[in-house]
Amino acid sequence: MKIIKENVSLSSISKCVASEGDAPAETAFKQYKAFRYTKMLFLIGSAAILLILIGIKLGIGSYPISFGDVYTTLWHHLTGDIENYSYDNIVWNQRMPRLLTAIFVGVGLSAAGAAMQSMMKNPLADPYTTGISAGALFGATLAMTMGITIVGGYYGRIVNAFVFAMVPAAIILILAKWRRPTPAMMILVGISVMYIFNAFQAFMMLTADPNSASSVYTWSVGSIGMTTWEEVPMLACIALLGAVALFFCTKVLNALNSGDSYAKSLGINVDRVRIVIMILVSLIAAGTVSFTGVIGFVGLVSPHIARIFVGSDNRILLPASAMIGASLMVLCDIIGYTVAGYSLQIGIITAMIGGPLFLILIISQKKGAW
Repeated sequence: MKIIKENVSLSSISKCVASEGDAPAETAFKQYKAFRYTKMLFLIGSAAILLILIGIKLGIGSYPISFGDVYTTLWHHLTGDIENYSYDNIVWNQRMPRLLTAIFVGVGLSAAGAAMQSMMKNPLADPYTTGISAGALFGATLAMTMGITIVGGYYGRIVNAFVFAMVPAAIILILAKWRRPTPAMMILVGISVMYIFNAFQAFMMLTADPNSASSVYTWSVGSIGMTTWEEVPMLACIALLGAVALFFCTKVLNALNSGDSYAKSLGINVDRVRIVIMILVSLIAAGTVSFTGVIGFVGLVSPHIARIFVGSDNRILLPASAMIGASLMVLCDIIGYTVAGYSLQIGIITAMIGGPLFLILIISQKKGAW
């Protein structure tokens, strides 16, 4: 008897089996507990994997540091009892900003991707396919090749990228208010805007001087080596606060994932909720991409991996996707350094790993899984 579903509460399970006797009710209760236990175990395992990857990442470089010494150094720094200043400088000042950037970008993009896929009921939805990343790239290219910025100074490129990343989101939101499009139409609009931005960005690169074009290329493939300790707190606020805000929307996302008709039957204003979630997702994606450049596939692949292990309940899916996204980013950075011998742009590695992985996930999924 299949009565246990991911979005079914414990009370509903008990009611369903109460009429069939105590034995079936007790069996269903045990199955439910095992189901929840498995999900929590996956989250704990994902956190443990992330901790292992952190130790490995902070230890590799031109000056290798052992796994144990990495965590010893971190503990001494946090407690204020620094014993080895050389290790402390390498781990905390030189390598930690890059690591935290990878983690926060993975958390932000993956949570945004999971929310968009549930909101639109479309497995292709993520910040990249909605044109947000292309808008950010256009804004950064405008600043680096033509010197046109909304604000002057060091943060000119970042502000440009953020503002233009919000343009595709604004177009989708205006269309949603005007035409009430289907989720598939919203994705297609995002892809159309992406091609428009990419065309203008390519034209600016062709007319730019070689140094500026090289900088744009580095930014276009995504790099986590550009951030410093001054920028990490801003990136952390955008990614973590955005992910927390999306977590408070998980019940609504579960309803939308079940279909607009079901959501409306619960009294949810589907159009208004979709606009609010789209704004949240756009702010997260635009904020993270503004600091690192275009990093593809993380927000697309991580929710698919998480969904295999924890199902489609967004109360578990969102944190699981965020954890997998952070681990995937750190793993890609480790692979990039191991293969190339230096800190290769992480966007290249995420595309090389994410593309085939996404293809495997598509082929292995059962028909009608969405």
